[in-house]
Amino acid sequence: MQSATGRKIAAYGMLIALAMILGYVESLVPVFFTVPGMKLGLTNIVVLFALYCMGNKSAVGINVWRVVLTAVLFGNGVSLYYSLAGALFSGITMIGLKKTGRFHLVTVSIAGGVAHNAGQILVAYFFFRTKALLGYLVILWFTGLAAGAVVGMLGAIICERLRRVVNFET
Repeated sequence: MQSATGRKIAAYGMLIALAMILGYVESLVPVFFTVPGMKLGLTNIVVLFALYCMGNKSAVGINVWRVVLTAVLFGNGVSLYYSLAGALFSGITMIGLKKTGRFHLVTVSIAGGVAHNAGQILVAYFFFRTKALLGYLVILWFTGLAAGAVVGMLGAIICERLRRVVNFET
């Protein structure tokens, strides 16, 4: 019989791998907007699932491991800074909103998408020191709203359906 710890570690591994696969799939999808760096945020589906079905620590752990492993395997040091800043800003925002109990998963996802973009713009500002990035942030906020809504709707459906068949301890 498997221990609860063994099941949890296996679930973490599967979710990290799934997030990395979704990130790869996302890189193959042509962006419908002419906004450089804009992504759909499909990996956030996994983070939302972890947040709502496994708890805050699990969501943060899965997201950070996904970012670090993706940067090590497919990226570089600079991509690690951008991804980690976006993931941390997004994670803190989503955990905070979820904790209040006043927001739906879709709203939490939207706020996470916008916070992710803000974190990345902050890193870009650190590297480039130009206020022109603030104009870009406005564009990314709109794309973050749209992508966050779509990801949130998918995440809500997945969380609802998987909760019925999978019992994760939070």
